[in-house]
Amino acid sequence: MSTTNSASAAWLTQEAFDRLKAELDHLSGAGRAEIVQKIEAARQEGDLKENGGYHAAKEEQGKIEARIRQLTALLRDAHVGEAPADDGIVEPGMLVVARIAGDEETFLLGSREIAGDSDLDVFSEKSPLGAAILGHKEGETLSYVAPNGKDITVEILSAKPYVA
Repeated sequence: MSTTNSASAAWLTQEAFDRLKAELDHLSGAGRAEIVQKIEAARQEGDLKENGGYHAAKEEQGKIEARIRQLTALLRDAHVGEAPADDGIVEPGMLVVARIAGDEETFLLGSREIAGDSDLDVFSEKSPLGAAILGHKEGETLSYVAPNGKDITVEILSAKPYVA
């Protein structure tokens, strides 16, 4: 487990950290071995210029290597901690319900990786919205300037710890 106060560090629950570490271990070991076998089998088929299986396997290898780099950096810099307290204060790891410019939205504040495979919207605490609401409480109304220059009003309706 690595913890850091770096501005680029993502906040992860221990559960999310463990899940991502297991994915990294699989991709770095068995995942790499499988793709090497696919590439070698496709190479045996002959002319590499017109070998669709070879090119598909090489593309898959590139995606696996990119995901390994992404996970390695994320886990190296991650701040791992317990779920936040259920105190209504917006912080990473909270499921937030807010009225944003008149529309009610529910989203997770934190890293996309915390939400796993869910369809939940996720905003980083470093995003304009995330930075604006961070540290505020349920019931508070505030505004922030969006990247397009518009002033957006946000009312925080609830903030509860996210449970996967």
